[in-house]
Amino acid sequence: MTIPAPVPEIPADKVDKAVAYYVKALGFTLDWGDDQSGIAGISRGNCRLFITNREFRESYGNTGPILIWLNLESKAEVDELFAEWKAAQAKMLSEPADKPWNLREFMAADLDGNLIRVFYDFRGEL
Repeated sequence: MTIPAPVPEIPADKVDKAVAYYVKALGFTLDWGDDQSGIAGISRGNCRLFITNREFRESYGNTGPILIWLNLESKAEVDELFAEWKAAQAKMLSEPADKPWNLREFMAADLDGNLIRVFYDFRGEL
């Protein structure tokens, strides 16, 4: 059995407002959904995310904010994505840096306080 990549559920106050931010500032595409249905699917390349509002999540009891990690393929990709998001006026919390735990990473946030940690694991290069 091969387990596919997980699809995180991102809690939002308003699905439509959150989707607009992910599309405009982070370069995602709206695949389906809206605030009326309580859930939307967005994607960028192989990355898929679900965005849900409070009413949709009520019966499950899951709340936010949350942290998701995006694992890129190189230090150059980390730097490139940082530059793209910064130019699009995304909420950047830190700049790319090589960490003592052998990850090059930066942190961004969405409008609902959810955190996005973008990284590349360079242990294999040492």
